[in-house]
Amino acid sequence: MAEQHRVEVWGILNVTPDSFSDGGRYVDAGAAIAHARRMRAQGADVIDVGGESTRPGATPLDPAEEQARILPVVRELAREGIRVSVDTVHASTARAVVAAGAEIVNDVTAGEHDPDMLAAVAETGARVVLMHSRGIDVTLDTEYDDVARDVRRHLKGRVDAAVAAGIPLERIILDPGFGFSKGADDNWRLLAGLGEVQSLGAPVLVGTSRKRFLGELVPDGAPAAERDAATAATSLLAGQFGAAAVRVHDVASTVAALRALERTNQAVAERAGEPDWRIDLDAAASQPRLAAIELTGVRAFGHHGVLPEERRDGQAFVVDVRLEIDATDAIRDDDVAGTVHYGELAEQLAATVAGDPVDLIETLAERLADVCLSHPRVRHASVTVHKPSAPIGVPFGDVAVTVHRRARRR
Repeated sequence: MAEQHRVEVWGILNVTPDSFSDGGRYVDAGAAIAHARRMRAQGADVIDVGGESTRPGATPLDPAEEQARILPVVRELAREGIRVSVDTVHASTARAVVAAGAEIVNDVTAGEHDPDMLAAVAETGARVVLMHSRGIDVTLDTEYDDVARDVRRHLKGRVDAAVAAGIPLERIILDPGFGFSKGADDNWRLLAGLGEVQSLGAPVLVGTSRKRFLGELVPDGAPAAERDAATAATSLLAGQFGAAAVRVHDVASTVAALRALERTNQAVAERAGEPDWRIDLDAAASQPRLAAIELTGVRAFGHHGVLPEERRDGQAFVVDVRLEIDATDAIRDDDVAGTVHYGELAEQLAATVAGDPVDLIETLAERLADVCLSHPRVRHASVTVHKPSAPIGVPFGDVAVTVHRRARRR
């Protein structure tokens, strides 16, 4: 797990009549403002205001009506010095709320619903949350090969689009989109694979609050509010996995859980005779900057295999690696010494393939993973070894083995 840091807590403020969790409670501007003040007093760093429900089956809202609901709330909270994010998919609303004092635009479609959204955010100078989803209907298209990698791939494309629109990376926050276009098991796999999203180099916002997959942890028919304990637990795990912020309905329980974690970490450090290593930061600006390096198609000749002729004659092997690295120094100094030199790595991989023979490509893949993890910047390595000329008696396209290894904490 990642070293601990102070995790921001974003309080959810639904100024809607039809939210899945608290619809109608805060549709009145006065009630909404009062609830925002209450969440701020409980420890919320940001109030995330939404005027249009994203629950399954929700009726799309005209931007003018959305703005009528939320602008009075945004103006008052900003006037009081409360940091405000606004959950919207409409470019016109984004412009209006930033003009009213919001500092973050939170788009559940990552700028895909409204083609003007990214340009609008770029013009305002606000920060933007790019969330993974597959459209407004969150119940559709829930099939994944590897959910964490698929989410990363999608968000990488949206980051590229945002940067091309004029939004610098330091103004981008990424949200993996828990509960959006994902089955229940996908959400747990995504939480475990949060490092895939972190590797894109932007702070990560996690929003598991009261989501349907947490409903499996409480009795059938229990109201959504009874998922708050599970929300606090998953928010705590997200913080341990390196999330910069969590987005929740019940601020008090999550803030208490995160404070308990901070105090425990402080006690552990004191017992070890070490200085307090917790990091106080703004939206993870001081977190390690993670990056992914992919090196594919490295070809080398080796004498690996269980058959005598394979050991005697040898054959070609092809190696693909994907590394998650700490690129903090490389980004700061623009120096190859702060990263993994992929040319040197390719030579090391080829030399290992050409080295002492083994029977199984599983064993060879493990040796190659050891080579990758010998580089101190590497946190995680995935190594695939292809054996395109394997002695198989039927036509085939490829045979390959992949191993995943995580570095021990240094």
